[in-house]
Amino acid sequence: MKQHITSAISQSFGRFASKEHGKTFQKLINRTYVRSMGLDMSDFDATESYPSLNALFTRKFRHMRKYSTDSHDMISPCDSLITECGVIEEDMALQIKGMRYSVDEVLGEGITTDSKKSIHNGTFVNFYLSPRDYHRYHAPLDMQVLHVVHIPGKLYPVNIPSLKKQVNLFIENERVVIECLSSEGKRFFLILVGALNVGEMEVSFEPRIRTNTTLVPSQYSYRDLHLSKGDDFGCFRMGSTIVMLCEKDMVELGVSSGHNVKFAQTIGRLIF
Repeated sequence: MKQHITSAISQSFGRFASKEHGKTFQKLINRTYVRSMGLDMSDFDATESYPSLNALFTRKFRHMRKYSTDSHDMISPCDSLITECGVIEEDMALQIKGMRYSVDEVLGEGITTDSKKSIHNGTFVNFYLSPRDYHRYHAPLDMQVLHVVHIPGKLYPVNIPSLKKQVNLFIENERVVIECLSSEGKRFFLILVGALNVGEMEVSFEPRIRTNTTLVPSQYSYRDLHLSKGDDFGCFRMGSTIVMLCEKDMVELGVSSGHNVKFAQTIGRLIF
């Protein structure tokens, strides 16, 4: 597979965003970005304090948000717009109203057939992170990480207009598939989907994954890797999407398509 033009564009933008341009010019870049995108910086350090645009994109909270400690509550892994959510019909879920995708194809060849079948007729949520959103992602519940697969691909935009016109967007774009188990042994997946100008998707527990740098898929398995609800496990450079796919009868969602959610907000109730 040859490098797609969207990947080359994203690499160029990534180099600009990673560069420290000098205090005066960097302050101007940061202020312009915050003002033009309408970022809410109330939970973060001062706009001028970030040494690069990437540092601003991947900003961390001054103080961690509070979230429910009830083991039944699932929290949002990120700040985002829920573009679609609902029931997976056999292996089909909605990309956007009127356009469906195969969850088997999104998960790719590195996930076993049995694992794919476990989420058929389950629940899905598509979280879209816009350029104005907080770009880090967190564990939505106490979970064990079993397997991670990096699938190189294209980097089409993942905003609403692109979702409406680009068939199989989640399948064609670069992604990182994270296979997990809940504390009750229910299987679910968190899929990090790359997008235009996303120079990197960081997975903090697996530094061997370097997105938008290789055309060769890779995968890693773990015996005893656990994340607690709320744990920060990485970030997007710029906006993108997280797709969550859950086993049938694992969660009852408390949100709907079109809802804006914040990391730490309770979005569903686990079924024990």
